[in-house]
Amino acid sequence: MIHIVTDACINCKYQDGIEACLVDCFHEGEGMTVINTEESIDRIVGEPACPIEVIKPDAIPETTTWIALNQRLVKQWPNISEKVELPSDADDRVEKDDKLKLLSEAPTA
Repeated sequence: MIHIVTDACINCKYQDGIEACLVDCFHEGEGMTVINTEESIDRIVGEPACPIEVIKPDAIPETTTWIALNQRLVKQWPNISEKVELPSDADDRVEKDDKLKLLSEAPTA
C-alpha cells in the first residue's frame, strides 16, 4: 500500500508521523511535508500518528493526483527524519478551505 500526504498538510506541517516512520521517506518544503511514495510502500507507521490525518493510504479519491504531487515535490525538497518546530499558528491553519492555492513549492528556508 502506498501512503500519501494530502492538501490538509499545507501550511500546518504537523510532523508527528516522521519520527514514527520506519523509513526516511518524508521531505519538507516551506509550507508542507510530503512522502516519497516509492519508499513508503507498506512500511509507514506514521499514518496514525498525524493529529490531523493528512497521511492517507492510496485508496482515497484522487489518489493519482496526490501521488504525483508528493513525488514531484520530493525531488525538490530535502529529506527529513526529525520533527521541526511547528508554526505558532499551526492549529489555526488546519481548517482553511482550498488549501492547494496556498501551497508554496519552495524548499525549506
